[in-house]
Amino acid sequence: MSRIGKLTVLIPENVVVKQEKNIIYINGPLGKLKQKIIGEIKISLQKNWIFIKRKKNDKKNRALHGLYRMLIFNMIKGVSTGFKKELKVIGIGYKASNNNNKQILDLNIGYSHNIMMKLPKEITLEVKREKNKTTNIILNSYDKQLLGIVAAKIRSLKKPDPYKGKGIRYLNEMVIKKIGKSAK
Repeated sequence: MSRIGKLTVLIPENVVVKQEKNIIYINGPLGKLKQKIIGEIKISLQKNWIFIKRKKNDKKNRALHGLYRMLIFNMIKGVSTGFKKELKVIGIGYKASNNNNKQILDLNIGYSHNIMMKLPKEITLEVKREKNKTTNIILNSYDKQLLGIVAAKIRSLKKPDPYKGKGIRYLNEMVIKKIGKSAK
């Protein structure tokens, strides 16, 4: 049995979980999420616990067992407490701003034009600029999957340069710098 899949999931008091056929709905104070369950996976709700079991022991269902347990756990955690990702914009002249709009990110990252990015309504944006230092982009959401996709999209606009270290990176990401050409 899957080590992750056999763990039960606790449902907090402020979260409502409902199951209809093969779709599970989770409502909480921060938002609503749903997940379709495929395969021979059985989900049972008992009081304030969720039990995930598999009906067959074939390779596909063993893989899905732990996956659905973690997806449901992340959905419950997201609608109750939420998730947060931080990015740093590093480089001379590189800036990020939101112009008092929590859905539009304006990036000036060394191109001939600014990049305007409209974020989904599930994600809230906050930009903190430190004096003479880097700019931090803080993304908050109740949907962990969507948050990871948007953060990766922002990072892909200007990946960290291995020679100078300029670009957009995650908060605690380590960039190994390469040595440039050496003079003779």
